Amino acid sequence: MSLAEQIARVKEKIAAAAREAGREPEAVTLVAATKVQTSDTIRQAIAAGITACGENRVQEMTAHLEENAYAGARLHFIGHLQTNKVRQVVGRVDLLESVDSARLLQAVEAQAARLDLVQDILLEVNVGGEASKSGVSPDEVPGLARQAMALPHVRLRGLMAIPPVAGSGGNRPFFAKMYQLYVDIRTEMDDNGTVINCLSMGMSGDYEDAVREGATLVRVGTALFGPRPPLHTR
Repeated sequence: MSLAEQIARVKEKIAAAAREAGREPEAVTLVAATKVQTSDTIRQAIAAGITACGENRVQEMTAHLEENAYAGARLHFIGHLQTNKVRQVVGRVDLLESVDSARLLQAVEAQAARLDLVQDILLEVNVGGEASKSGVSPDEVPGLARQAMALPHVRLRGLMAIPPVAGSGGNRPFFAKMYQLYVDIRTEMDDNGTVINCLSMGMSGDYEDAVREGATLVRVGTALFGPRPPLHTR
């Protein structure tokens, strides 16, 4: 199956899952997780209808930006971001999905202030409480959200999570928990100065369930591109 056919197939599944949940398919954006893909492959994906790309690694993202690979699509950073690499990301991406600590939040604010811009962000939540994963605990979300909303150069857009690996349907309780956190944040903290409308959850193995539970962004790589090839920087 060609890349264009894979993209169409995933979009059809997203639409079906959305309708099943009584949602409009247009409410869900497919973010192509382009980790280790070449610039040419990224361009092909965008030509086939991808409107948002998600990068995990700063080095790869920088190389692709130099080659203008993301032209025609929005760029999200979806990987763990070290504070010493904030300068390479802030102002270069449309959405920074993986703000996972107060320290990183402050570093993003400082760099955005230097550039005199407002950086859209999501807060990453460690919804499964896994020691191996980044993110704040669900209990910490309200406090970090309040910090984000008090900063002039950061715009909180919502939440992101990578639930534990589970079998078929096994992640739905985690997705449901994330949706409730998202609703709570929208209810308690949204105002005219901020637009909280993004819930990023679901990947190749579980994006349909994520859509059923309220995801507005799904980050899909393998289901679009197949097994990951060796690392490329171009």
